[in-house]
Amino acid sequence: MGTMPRTARYAALTLLAALALSGCSSSAPPPAAAPETPSAGPPSPVQVCTGLVSYWAKETLLGTKWSGLDWEQKGLSNDQYAIHEDAVAAGRTEERTAGQATALELIDRFVAQRCAEQDGATGSSENRRPPT
Repeated sequence: MGTMPRTARYAALTLLAALALSGCSSSAPPPAAAPETPSAGPPSPVQVCTGLVSYWAKETLLGTKWSGLDWEQKGLSNDQYAIHEDAVAAGRTEERTAGQATALELIDRFVAQRCAEQDGATGSSENRRPPT
């Protein structure tokens, strides 16, 4: 599970925990039902952009196994890919002067700001080509 995105790992671990608990002895009384809490709803475009672009920019900076995927395979729009490339460049500059941990923190801040400025950067995801 080391190469899975953080959310996929969390989902897999949650599923495994649920499966393990469902196999427990039936002699214990069932747990009390938790009060229903209102759903937070789907994440906003800014939250999706921030999470997705920040994740892939940090993977690229770290040079992980999946960091070489192209922008479509990473699920990025054209605008999000532009943010990704700028964030990686800024992260590499920061890494040279202040170290990797600081560079990763910079990427999170940089991406959050740019995604907010561009309201999620959900521009076209068609083939990435300069306009003619």
